[in-house]
Amino acid sequence: MTETLFLSSDDVAGLATPGEYVEAVREGYRQRGEGAPAEPRTKLLPNDPPGMLTTYGAVLPDTGAMGGYMYAAGFGARDAWFVTPLFDADSGELLAVIDGAHMNPYKTGAVGAVGVDALAREDASSLAIIGSGSQARGQLRAAATVRDLDTVWVYSPTKDHRESFAGEMDRELDASVAAVASAAAAIEDADIVVTATTAAEPVFDGDRLEPGTHVTAMGQYDPEKRELDATTIERATYVPDLRKRATADAGSFLQAMEEGVVDEDHVHAELGEVVAGVAEGRTTDEEITVFDSGGTGIETVAAAFLLYERARDRGLGTEVDFSPASEAF
Repeated sequence: MTETLFLSSDDVAGLATPGEYVEAVREGYRQRGEGAPAEPRTKLLPNDPPGMLTTYGAVLPDTGAMGGYMYAAGFGARDAWFVTPLFDADSGELLAVIDGAHMNPYKTGAVGAVGVDALAREDASSLAIIGSGSQARGQLRAAATVRDLDTVWVYSPTKDHRESFAGEMDRELDASVAAVASAAAAIEDADIVVTATTAAEPVFDGDRLEPGTHVTAMGQYDPEKRELDATTIERATYVPDLRKRATADAGSFLQAMEEGVVDEDHVHAELGEVVAGVAEGRTTDEEITVFDSGGTGIETVAAAFLLYERARDRGLGTEVDFSPASEAF
């Protein structure tokens, strides 16, 4: 029998700062860049009722943990539930089962910030964010830990949402955060552009990107999701979280290939390869860069292990018994 720690969303709330999530996730991607195993998501898409059952995993040997996500989204309840099983990478024992609701925007924001840190100009100080939900909050909070932001412009289609977001983030961050009336206004003169949407069509015109801009896109985890247009992909040094994702479910990259403006060779490197120094990131101040963040087990395991250690040290969670297969009969 193995004693396994169950951590509720309330248990893990407040255990780590956005900056601490970023450091843990950066270390996870360094390991990936040096060969740690990780695979893109697998999705099952029932039609009645419509929904998505998703899994993905990673092994982080230096962290000493492995695991990933399984989550259901949509279906009759029109909601999502995230669960992370976390295993010991040496013994294989189940360390923890974590409710991923609280962790999700933080770990997703953290990998977005790792992309910003690896690919944006060092002097980048202005940021445009398209979207105003929990994922947008996670992206902005994390990005503010890796660049000294002076100005943030936010756009989302609903005026009340973008203004509420701007007010909340303006009070929370040192940067000046303001809502604007269009995506074009948001990206004008922005050093960094972050998209955090569920859009099926591009959310801005790639011709409007200034030279030297970095783009982090986190809503492109399905062939039908397309935050970025083909022009943006064509103009950019393109870095996905996992190379296999680019031709599997990275909607904007797939569309750019379909339009004939790029091919598979346009994938510059995986994020982990840039973080580990195996591949170059930005090489000039005029270069446009894109980090395509569709979600992997790398950030999930890295963040989950950080939370597991903090919770264990503070006596949080509930111990439950799991039987190994040898005790099944």
